[in-house]
Amino acid sequence: MLYPKLNTARGLIDLSGVWNFKLNHGEDFDEAITASPLSEPMTIAVPASYNDQKEGESFRDHYGWVLYQRCLDLPAYLLTQRIVLRFGAVTQSAKVYINGQKICEHKGGFLPFEVEINEFLTAGNNLLTVAVDNRIDLSTLPVGSEKGGNMLTGLIPDLPGVTPKKQNYPNFDFFNYCGITRPVKIYTTPKDYIKDITLIPTVSGSDAQIQYQVEVEGQGDVILTVCDEEGKVVAEATGTSGSFNINNVHLWQPLNAYLYNIKVRFCEDEYTETLGVRTVEVRGKEFLINGKPFYFKGFGKHEDSPFRGRGMDEVLNVKDISLMRWIGANSFRTSHYPYAEEMMLLCDREGIVVIDETPAVGVNLNFGAAAGGEPQDTYRIIRTKEHHEDVIRDMICRDKNRACVVMWSIANESDTTAFPDSAVDYYKPLYELAHQCDPQNRPVTIVGVQNDFAKDKTLPLMDVICLNRYYGWYVYGGDLQAAKQALKIELDYWEKLGKPLMFTEYGADTVAGLHAATPTMFTEEYQVEFYEAVHEITDRYDYFIGEQVWNFADFATIQGIMRVDGNKKGIFTRDRRPKLAAHYFKKRWHRIPDFGYKS
Repeated sequence: MLYPKLNTARGLIDLSGVWNFKLNHGEDFDEAITASPLSEPMTIAVPASYNDQKEGESFRDHYGWVLYQRCLDLPAYLLTQRIVLRFGAVTQSAKVYINGQKICEHKGGFLPFEVEINEFLTAGNNLLTVAVDNRIDLSTLPVGSEKGGNMLTGLIPDLPGVTPKKQNYPNFDFFNYCGITRPVKIYTTPKDYIKDITLIPTVSGSDAQIQYQVEVEGQGDVILTVCDEEGKVVAEATGTSGSFNINNVHLWQPLNAYLYNIKVRFCEDEYTETLGVRTVEVRGKEFLINGKPFYFKGFGKHEDSPFRGRGMDEVLNVKDISLMRWIGANSFRTSHYPYAEEMMLLCDREGIVVIDETPAVGVNLNFGAAAGGEPQDTYRIIRTKEHHEDVIRDMICRDKNRACVVMWSIANESDTTAFPDSAVDYYKPLYELAHQCDPQNRPVTIVGVQNDFAKDKTLPLMDVICLNRYYGWYVYGGDLQAAKQALKIELDYWEKLGKPLMFTEYGADTVAGLHAATPTMFTEEYQVEFYEAVHEITDRYDYFIGEQVWNFADFATIQGIMRVDGNKKGIFTRDRRPKLAAHYFKKRWHRIPDFGYKS
């Protein structure tokens, strides 16, 4: 799916702004109301999560459907073209109506979907209604608890005479922000148009060969013109598939991006796709970018900010990458869902390396307070498999041409040890599917939860071992000597596999401004000593190829006794002020080279 762009052949209208809005207090709604303007609507901003835009529990903890609505009055000159309505993301699922007629549905809150709307439009004003369902359960990704309660709240007791309010119980540790969270756009193309472009670079010496495939609708010639950043034509090609060479190629490098522009023309249509030429490979215990051993320095992140919730924010994206460069980071993981395309395009331009992750978080019914009782076989209970396959296909389809993406993560902290054979049966086909879907065949991983690691049969199947580890916080909290001993025992175990290993999460909750001469948990000093203790051990292992801290910034979570105003493991506060640990990492990461750190 191509990102919508304005050019001489294509029109583009951004529907961002203030829409009409109504909460639907219940698990369903009458579709007839989509044919008329909403009665007594409220205002809501798009794109953004709705939860924090208005005050009150009815917004913050809303359960079920909400309705967005606006008028759609398109310029007459567009009506001769193919008209497409496109949503960057609607969380968690959506039904879309024009003039009361349902035109599409979509499940999944973090990937785009679109629909041609010519046949649904009438002359003059049209009424666009989007119904959004925020419910999560054992069939959604991310997963919601169906027992009542979750890892933060504990199980909800069933007491006579007590009726808890209906609400979502996320089986994950971040707030279930929902709504139309990414841009809504209308774009147009000619009737014969370019549907998709696939680019596969290989490098030999100073030159590169680019295999390409152009998917079109209609009949006609396809012409490709390749320009460098100065606008000079460096290659040309014709046909819907083939290859072209770029001599003396400028490689896309971490923190030193270079992007070629590939202009594709077909009949009256045209589209320009950017291309960063780089190679990615796992060889033995090393992760290679452009043939050199790369060391990941960076973060797990969240799309999370005050007021907007998980709403796309270009200003925040630019600021976050600026802070990454300031601190010496070169990478992040899109924990725990694919991020907005705008962020991915920005990372391509800025040279930020990305591990791209599906929204498969909470696929674990034996973790935290909500588990209770005897262990359950998660994969005999969960109903996510088909949807999981869909999001892998769609994520890779969306991001396949992005140079910044060097690895796919198909899940975070799944249950891989309670019933290890069931986990393999579930994840091995998904691992294979990710490889099949990716034209560039990038490495594939799953991020492992803190568990009885010796029982894990799933992580060893992956191309890179990615671990979330909290020795010194959730395990041996406050005892950093014991934490170091336990960490060394585990790293000795994984070293025998002969594969590269990195941390995709490690950290300690830290209240900004809380200090102590003798470091104790939750102080800024303890956060620094925690990281010093971890690095004392990890720096000894040549197969340890990266450190992504949890988290870039403090973020919102569901209410619960384990969280005070959210998760406080950020190196920056939620409003992006550095804690003491930020200055520690700034010194450390600027001393560690991006390449060859442990060669």
